[in-house]
Amino acid sequence: MLKTFPKGGVHPPENKISADKAIVELPLPKKVFIPISQHIGAPAKIIVKRGDIVKVGQIIASAGGYVSANIHSSVSGKVAKLDKIFDTSGYRKDVVVIDVNGDEWLESIDKTTTLIKDISVDSEEILKKITECGIVGLGGATFPTHVKLKVPPKKIATTLIINGVECEPYLTSDHRLMMEKSEELMVGTQILMKALAVDIAYIGIENNKLDAIQKLSELATQYKGIEVVPLKVKYPQGGEKQLIKAIINREVPSGGLPIDVGAVVHNVGTTVAVYEAVQKNKPLFERIVTVTGKSVKEPQNLLVRIGIPVIQLIEAAGGLPEDTGKVISGGPMMGKALNSLDVPMAKGTSGILIMPEDESKRKDDKPCIRCTKCVSVCPMGLEPFLLMTLGENQLWERNEDERIMDCIECGSCVFVCPSDRALLDYIRLGKNKVGQLIRERKVN
Repeated sequence: MLKTFPKGGVHPPENKISADKAIVELPLPKKVFIPISQHIGAPAKIIVKRGDIVKVGQIIASAGGYVSANIHSSVSGKVAKLDKIFDTSGYRKDVVVIDVNGDEWLESIDKTTTLIKDISVDSEEILKKITECGIVGLGGATFPTHVKLKVPPKKIATTLIINGVECEPYLTSDHRLMMEKSEELMVGTQILMKALAVDIAYIGIENNKLDAIQKLSELATQYKGIEVVPLKVKYPQGGEKQLIKAIINREVPSGGLPIDVGAVVHNVGTTVAVYEAVQKNKPLFERIVTVTGKSVKEPQNLLVRIGIPVIQLIEAAGGLPEDTGKVISGGPMMGKALNSLDVPMAKGTSGILIMPEDESKRKDDKPCIRCTKCVSVCPMGLEPFLLMTLGENQLWERNEDERIMDCIECGSCVFVCPSDRALLDYIRLGKNKVGQLIRERKVN
């Protein structure tokens, strides 16, 4: 029997219509807009100025604190200006605007496709290279990878889990990466194992990616300590806590972290980026992005440089369909609608989903009928209808008592609600307010 997490979960239509589309490199643009805040934590600090000449891979903004990450130029050319523009969050953020001139990479980066299996560096050097190269989680959270690899005092990492689930409908960038960068993924997994000093690693893949399961399972026989784990198809299995429960049957406590049960989880994209940083000295300045939708002419999996406007990705997939109702950064369950197609692609951009008008309209809220469907599908064992009611009445302390901060914002409750309630909107509001209360208590 295939493994999965036991609590809640839903089965939205998969719509993996770009799964068989090989990765294609998007041509360089004339100009890029590189955000300096592409990660959880403090924004990076810009270290270039207008008129500077930069190369591909050159650092243009240094980490602004412990929980932060370096930002590198994705192109070669001249810094046109330092500006503020709207990003995928909908807020105006600082960017470095670069006029592209050629494609000159730093000499220290190994541009060859030769696989380097021999890991000649120790754990400290691994951590140093990952930090310097600005690697962050590419599964969506964009948590700085070097921070995740520093195990806190009195905690012990026993198991590494590589997340190849990609349970979000439509998205296929991780699937294609597993198919086309299989050995880089394996070596990257070994690098992370060495950094954490663990002997066992599991690569979790849902059973709708049989080709990836087969290919990686065959490869795993050549790499000591790595095992591929096929998983039942169920959303949101890509959540860290759900994946840990599914694979090693350990439950992360409320308010806790994976390391509390000895686990460290990294996305497959992050793992390949770690391989490139450690073995090739390559900073994180490009990633694979799925551009898809039912009306999209040519769904694609594109290798894209950071800072390219979203509209250029859409044009590469055949242009914006006439029936477009909404363009989403990410997938339909956890992604965010864009208010402009000129926003720049960032490290955390896993997909661009173009939804038809008839599927993108939000229906009017109706009264809750107390059916408890939202409770039965919540993978965290919460009561979404109650959290929304508390939010509507601004009862933030009660919201905290009901464990609102444990919500992973997967949207399962919204997906099954027969009354079309704005459950997740109110829960996000509640999490924001409760988070403020928690920070104020720490200060006082």
